[in-house]
Amino acid sequence: MQWLDTGDTVIRYEITGEGPPLVLVHEMGGSLNSWDAVAPALARHYRVLRYDLRGAGQSEKVRAPLTMEILASDLVALLDVAGITEPAAFLGTAVGAALTMRLARVQPGRVACLVALSPVTACPAARHQAVLAHADRIEKEGLRALEAGSIDGILPPALRQDPVAHEQARCRWLANDPHSFAAIYRMFAHLEMAEEYPRIACPALLVGATHDGLRPPAAVQAVAAAMPNARYEEWPTGHIAAVQTPEMVVQGTLGFLREHLPPR
Repeated sequence: MQWLDTGDTVIRYEITGEGPPLVLVHEMGGSLNSWDAVAPALARHYRVLRYDLRGAGQSEKVRAPLTMEILASDLVALLDVAGITEPAAFLGTAVGAALTMRLARVQPGRVACLVALSPVTACPAARHQAVLAHADRIEKEGLRALEAGSIDGILPPALRQDPVAHEQARCRWLANDPHSFAAIYRMFAHLEMAEEYPRIACPALLVGATHDGLRPPAAVQAVAAAMPNARYEEWPTGHIAAVQTPEMVVQGTLGFLREHLPPR
């Protein structure tokens, strides 16, 4: 593991493998460990960079509001430190997928192509106040207060074939810093990227998950339809596909990358 001090936060990251650059961006409540079951296979073909978002995992925790602009700035700083100057491939989950899409819009020269798993690119207006209320509760009581109503949507029971992997993912989620998690939750409450979709020009694969209790496949399909160079697929997986169906993620990602950024 390596560490980067950007000047206002510290980011934990890891680089493995050789080949074209592939950057993995985890979901809200996750960490670079969300990719443990897929990173080794991807690193056989690519130079894989994965990291903890600001406030997540072992990166420095936050006590101030977060925005997608801040997270995108962190990612650009990390690319620079890693020496990734050529366009890279990106694989993201949920809010992490939305971040890769934002980067593709604001820094198109950095993004060769992207795979977005259950991208969370907007908070429905009807949920806005509930999301803010959840953020307040998380900050006061910790994530355990919301476990009963959240875990089945994040890690659907239909895909819990590996009880050890499930328990590790559940514990990682519970161990999140409440203040940092609440900051990301509030960022999500104000997120609306619809105007950006037509301006994301890179080749993109957007994946809806059949068993996703948080991001319906139809919502992901609508996002893909609004992007000029995106295609949509539905996979029989859940909200955090890299944890529950890692082989599916590896196969689907490599298949797409071979078309747009093939291994050397």
